[in-house]
Amino acid sequence: MSRNFSDTGGRKEHVKITSESKPGFLERLSETSGGMLMGLVTFLLSFYLLFTNEGRALRTAKSLDEGLSLVIPLDSIHSVSQQNEGRLVHLAGALTTSKPLFDPSYGLSIQAVKLKRNVEMYQWVEYEESTEYEENGEIKKETKYSYNTEWKSEVVNSRNFDREIGHKNPSAMAVESFTAVSPNVQVGSFVLSKGLVDKIDDFKQLSLSNLEDPHADVTRGGDYFYHSENPRRPEVGDLRVSFFYAGLSGDDPYLGSADKVTVIARQRGDQLVPYHTKSGDVLQILYPGELSVEEVFQKEHESNTLKTWALRAAGWLTMFVGISLMTRIFYTLVDWFPVVRDLVNIGLKAFAFCVASSLSLLTISIGWLFYRPLWALLIGLLSVVPIVVAKSRVPPKKQQ
Repeated sequence: MSRNFSDTGGRKEHVKITSESKPGFLERLSETSGGMLMGLVTFLLSFYLLFTNEGRALRTAKSLDEGLSLVIPLDSIHSVSQQNEGRLVHLAGALTTSKPLFDPSYGLSIQAVKLKRNVEMYQWVEYEESTEYEENGEIKKETKYSYNTEWKSEVVNSRNFDREIGHKNPSAMAVESFTAVSPNVQVGSFVLSKGLVDKIDDFKQLSLSNLEDPHADVTRGGDYFYHSENPRRPEVGDLRVSFFYAGLSGDDPYLGSADKVTVIARQRGDQLVPYHTKSGDVLQILYPGELSVEEVFQKEHESNTLKTWALRAAGWLTMFVGISLMTRIFYTLVDWFPVVRDLVNIGLKAFAFCVASSLSLLTISIGWLFYRPLWALLIGLLSVVPIVVAKSRVPPKKQQ
C-alpha cells in the first residue's frame, strides 16, 4: 500500500493504492455461484413487481372512473350543505389558516400552511475515484481521495473518511432544522384532513431582505442568516439558515395573495376526509390552482399511467439483471479465452434481453386477465415475438 499527498488550493487530495492476487478459477466460480443465488431472488422479485403493478394500475383507473361519475362540484365553499354529507365533492378556493407560523429564534412569522427552517453547516466532504488495473499478476486498485469544504444540510461523519486528520467535522449542529405545520387549514368553510395538508409541499424560499439581524452573533447575507464571524470566508462548523414556506394562506404585502387549491375528497360535516372507492382505493386529491373536475381526473390518470410505465420498466430491468446474474456462470467458464469470452458475453446479454422481454409481457398479460381478457390475450401473443425474432436470427444447420 502506498500514499501520495498533495494540496491543490482549497481542495486536498491523496492517492491510496491497494493490491491483491488475481482470483483463481475456483474462486471466481464460487463468486459466480453467489451471484446466481442473488440473481434468482431478483428474478422472482421481478414477477411480483410486474404482476402487482398491473393490478394496482387497473384498480386505480377504475377508482378514478368511479370518482368521476360520483363527484359533486360545490356551488359555494363558504357554506356547508348537509345534502352532501358522506359524498365525494369538488371545490376550489384560497387557503386559510387560523394563525401565523412563528420561528421565535429568528423573529420570523408568516401566514402559511408550512414553514421550514433549513440549517446547513460548512463541512469537509470526501470524494473518491477508483480505477483497477492488472500488473505483475496482481489486481491493483488506485483510489484518489479528495476533500472539499461545502455547505451541507446533514452532518457529514468525518470518522468515515479515509483520512480524518485535517478534515474533522463537528458531530452535531448547534441549530436544528424543522418544519412547522399549521394545525388548522381550511378552504372556505371546509377543514382539510392531514392527508390533504401533506400534499401541500410546493416550498418556496422566503426572502429575508425585509428582516433585521435577530441576534448579535447572527448576520444576514442575502436570503440566509449566518452563524459565522465572516460569512464571506466561512470556517468548518459555521452555520447558515434559510427559510421556505408552502401554501401561503393570507395576503402578504411582499409575497402576494393567498394560494388557491383544488380539492376532491369526502365531505364529513365541515371536514374533507378520504373517500373509499368500491375498488378499495382512497381518493383525497389536492392540486395547486383552480381546476375543473375533468382536469383533476385527467391529471390523476396521467400520473397513474406514468407510474405504471415506470414500474414496468423497473420490473423488466430487474428481470434482465436477474437473468444476467444467473447465466453469468457460462461467461466464467470461458473467460480464459478472450474471443470466445466476448462472443459468449454478447450472446448472454441478447438471451437475457429476449427472455426478460417475453416473460415481462407474459406477466403483464396475466395481470390483465381478470380485468380485460381480450387485452391479456393480445399481450400474451405479443410476448412470443422476442423469442421468435431471436430464433429467426439463428442460422439454420447445414444439411449433411
